[in-house]
Amino acid sequence: MAKKNDNKQIKIKLVRGLIGASETQKKVVRGLGLTKKDQVVEHYNSATIMGMVNKVSHLVEVVE
Repeated sequence: MAKKNDNKQIKIKLVRGLIGASETQKKVVRGLGLTKKDQVVEHYNSATIMGMVNKVSHLVEVVE
């Protein structure tokens, strides 16, 4: 079983616009809570969130 990450939070920033992105990528970005370029949101570091970040890694960056 996977270990918990002690509720560590990460900041995710949308660094590129969504024009030209596929519908699936737009839905993933929206699911992360990002709507505007240069917007930053905080999420708990979990496998689900990191999987979403990996799907759209060319659009977002993780800010430590």
